[in-house]
Amino acid sequence: MVSATLIRREMPSLLRLAVPIVLGEVGWMAMNFVDIAMIGHAGATSLAAVSLGSAIFMVFAIVCEGMLFGADSLVSQEHGAGNIEECFRTLWAGAQLALPASLLAAVLVALSPGILNVIGVPAEVALKARYYLYAMAAGLPALMGFVAIRVFLQGMHRVRIVAFAMISANLVNFAGNWVLIYGHFHMPAMGATGSGLATSISRIYMMLVLLAYLVWRGRHQHWPLLLHAGELHWQRIRQIVKLGVPAATQIALEVGAFSASTLLAGRLGAVVVSAHQIALLMASLTFMVPLGIGQATSVRVGHAIGQRNGLAAAVSAWSGVTLSACFMSMMAVVLWTLPLPIVHIFTNDPGVAALAVRLLAIAAFFQFFDGVQVTSICALRGSGNTRIAMVTDAIGWWVIGLPLGAYLCFGMNWGVRGLWLGLCVGLISIACVLSFALRRRMIRLQRELPSFPIT
Repeated sequence: MVSATLIRREMPSLLRLAVPIVLGEVGWMAMNFVDIAMIGHAGATSLAAVSLGSAIFMVFAIVCEGMLFGADSLVSQEHGAGNIEECFRTLWAGAQLALPASLLAAVLVALSPGILNVIGVPAEVALKARYYLYAMAAGLPALMGFVAIRVFLQGMHRVRIVAFAMISANLVNFAGNWVLIYGHFHMPAMGATGSGLATSISRIYMMLVLLAYLVWRGRHQHWPLLLHAGELHWQRIRQIVKLGVPAATQIALEVGAFSASTLLAGRLGAVVVSAHQIALLMASLTFMVPLGIGQATSVRVGHAIGQRNGLAAAVSAWSGVTLSACFMSMMAVVLWTLPLPIVHIFTNDPGVAALAVRLLAIAAFFQFFDGVQVTSICALRGSGNTRIAMVTDAIGWWVIGLPLGAYLCFGMNWGVRGLWLGLCVGLISIACVLSFALRRRMIRLQRELPSFPIT
């Protein structure tokens, strides 16, 4: 068992790594936050178009990103074992995987708007969403290049530059939105399409920042950056894919469930899907903090395993879960007590606001469980186990949550609140299963690896 004393000792090290990652993840979500807040004042139709387009885009982007997460545990374990050269092999393997995967995903994003007509989305909303998706597809290769470098830097405990890139990119995104959505500086007012272009430009900026950092490190701090640049790292790519496919599938199952709920909400009209997107955005924004904590936890767990210390891995895992659970409990109080001021950031439409407030009450209820499940997934991934999360998410989201939500929404006529209640039940079941799986995994690691005192 892991004592509270050991968790308290681990917290400073975990926080030093987690805070920059959390800032980066919040910065990542802040882009979407800014997009929705700025497009929301252009009307419910544009807001609905961006909401539906984002739901479709995220499925493809997250699958690519999840594939690269397979490099996460490899880099952290190699770094923990002192095999720095192997970390750079993994960096180049990740880059070689990211390029073709992102190009394929960009093509699929550009072909995806047809689904909106199939599911009965109003024609005006579907047309705006189509051009928004075209604009977003243009930035997908840069986004995946950024992710490949980010995973490497996090595994090497170089996280401040990642936070800087994400946070500063929000300034680029805000300026781009202001110019392209509303048509300032003699530019045409492009609405939803302008929002997509601004986001793509900001993602190109993020990739360039990390590339510049790698070049600087290579020149001034003697990183062997180009040592393996000319090789095709087929074996390492296979390792990344072996770990990444379950991780990508798990993320796709989760994001796909919420994207599917957005598409189902789209059948209920622009007001409903706008309220749904506002509540989902706030739930996603709070989720970014435990996601960042979880990524730091994954690195700490992988580092401990690289050092062959089972006790340290368990302490890192449970420290991360504890920290995430505490933060999300506080966020539950905020969402429960201050829903209307939050909603008014995005819209003054009384119909949208009233419904969004009711959805935020449901979001408040599942905050704790959301923090536990994502940190458990990351801790398991750091230990090299990505399959249990994939299976659990498949059942929790697609067998329990989404079917139940669809039944409550359309079968029981509860509307969009029924969708959210169904997803809430699925999320709680996932959190319970994964916390139990994490406990078993950590006990097994302590038996298999020597455990020595943690200072």
